[in-house]
Amino acid sequence: MDELVERVDDQDRALGVVVGRRRAVREGWLHRVAVTVCRDERGRILVHRRSKQLSRFPGLHEVVAGGAVHVGESYEQAAARELAEELGVRVLPRLLFAFLNRSGLSPHWLGLHEAVVPDAVVADPDEIAWHGWLTEPELRSALLEWRFTPDSHEAFSRYLAFRAARS
Repeated sequence: MDELVERVDDQDRALGVVVGRRRAVREGWLHRVAVTVCRDERGRILVHRRSKQLSRFPGLHEVVAGGAVHVGESYEQAAARELAEELGVRVLPRLLFAFLNRSGLSPHWLGLHEAVVPDAVVADPDEIAWHGWLTEPELRSALLEWRFTPDSHEAFSRYLAFRAARS
């Protein structure tokens, strides 16, 4: 079943139009996506490889966990729901910022969150084929060597810039 999303404008304002996510992607209509950079207590970052059966970017690695913001959800609510569905983790991620992301299959507003999660996540095998924890230097190397989704590159680059600006 296709997820229902709201179309939004280039200022991230809802247009009051509900569509299926597949159609929004196919037509290039702006909609919202919520993702989270997951860290453990030691500061390592969770990286995962997408299942090969997924329709979008099968088998590619990701630095973020997340998905579409459903109709009536906030970015934070969607991020928390996605963490529970994909990783079996119940936490309230913190929204850092949202930006208009033009990488990937279609343009969308991407709400980027951060959360500290337990080391022992329970990944949904329908979504995640493998997961592991990497330090920032290890992740920087992996981003050059492994195949990651376009969203991962864009989100992680902006995440690092955001953290550097706050230091």
